[in-house]
Amino acid sequence: MSQFKDGSGAVPRILVVDDEAHLRELLEITLIKMGMDVDSAANLAVARQLFASREYALVLTDMRLPDGLGLELVSEVSRSGKNTAIAVITAFGSADNAVIALKAGAFDYVSKPIALDQLRKLVYSALQVRATDVDVIQFGAATTRLIGQSRVMQELRLQIARLSRSMAPVAICGESGSGKELAAREIHAQSARAGKPFVAVNCGAIPEALMEAEFFGYRKGAFTGASEDRDGFFQAANGGTLMLDEVADLPLAMQVKLLRAIQERAVRKLGATNEESVDVRIISATHQNLEECVANKRFRQDLFYRLNVIELALPALRQRLDDVELLSQAILKRLSPHPVILSEAALGALRTYSFPGNVRELENILERALAFANAGIIELADLALKSIRPAKESVATLHDMVVVSSALVPEQSTPENEIAAVEDGGDVGEVRRVGVTLAPASYLPTPAMELPNNLPAYLEQVERDIIQRALYKTRYNKTQAAELLGISFRQLRYQIQKLKIDEEA
Repeated sequence: MSQFKDGSGAVPRILVVDDEAHLRELLEITLIKMGMDVDSAANLAVARQLFASREYALVLTDMRLPDGLGLELVSEVSRSGKNTAIAVITAFGSADNAVIALKAGAFDYVSKPIALDQLRKLVYSALQVRATDVDVIQFGAATTRLIGQSRVMQELRLQIARLSRSMAPVAICGESGSGKELAAREIHAQSARAGKPFVAVNCGAIPEALMEAEFFGYRKGAFTGASEDRDGFFQAANGGTLMLDEVADLPLAMQVKLLRAIQERAVRKLGATNEESVDVRIISATHQNLEECVANKRFRQDLFYRLNVIELALPALRQRLDDVELLSQAILKRLSPHPVILSEAALGALRTYSFPGNVRELENILERALAFANAGIIELADLALKSIRPAKESVATLHDMVVVSSALVPEQSTPENEIAAVEDGGDVGEVRRVGVTLAPASYLPTPAMELPNNLPAYLEQVERDIIQRALYKTRYNKTQAAELLGISFRQLRYQIQKLKIDEEA
């Protein structure tokens, strides 16, 4: 018998919530044999009373109960502030319910009919996460692959520390070179799967004819050249994390097979007759807009729904130029066995560069500069920047959102007023008219006004005001607000989080 104990030496207690008496009994027997203390409830009312009066390491609840939905309990446990994981039991084939539960804060799910091996793995993972939760948060703040002390990076690390506790799939979005694989490795390193394999796969680099064999493996003799049995990516990552990089490049036929493997948590090797269960957490990443790919019929909506349970947006380097010095120091330390420093002029140039290639471009610039540097000092000329595109262009995209002629600025802002907006895509886009109320006149400098003494804060306030007005005008419908502002829904959601805008009407 495996006996778990928490930090105080107590045996973990688990709450089972299900209205089927025979299933409750099966779960109770299985958990007791694992060395757990078990309470059970046949409905939400009893479950709430037990949860309020006792401490539980894990709550396992059915989705459909006589007096409500297990989803209600998921939300209540997630908001309780207790260090309690909650997992859900879903009917066979109810993949949508599982996704909804994961989005609501469930740690993981198990499907009916319940496979006891899968249940045991779920319980072990939940208890490991609970036992190491404090260490995970400290690790995320101290020893991290994601370098930087800017506000957006601090928030990103906190977000990773939170979502690493779940087994839900994560979709990482960000520009090329922004560090998507590093973020995925960080999630894995802070999770209960840290001791298991992390397998990263570039979906765009695998020939379509070999994809199924590479992902799921094959049996000896399955095709010409298959001289021995071989595991695929899923088997290699079993117990750990499988990262699907550039997942948007998968052909549609492979997307169907991938969806089944994720839903059923099982794969069939080429040439095999039986499926084998696999336990992997999926992290996907792409620099493309998957929602647009779905709209253009290049990516399956059901697969997008499965992968995009938790979304993690990575900032571009131009959005955190305060981190350039720290990043440069770390890169140079890795590239050179001898101490190397940047001159003030070189560092100043990097701090005003827009980095269309993000951190990967910074690394390439520094690696090239090392070849020209003398006496361990990289000078401005050593950077060999062909054309310095000032980072202020990126800032200007926010400021340009309120570029209007003085004749358009009324004494008081009215809903009928419009502003010329510039789509913020990193480069200055096409100016067009959008129906958004003006920012207060106090935000718009006139010749008689003094220039702002804190430009970033000033521009943040302008952007915050415009987004708040767009949300108010659309009755807090973010999809309509994004259309009104001429940006994508994802961009709007990122800016709302970044600027800490209250989303409630």
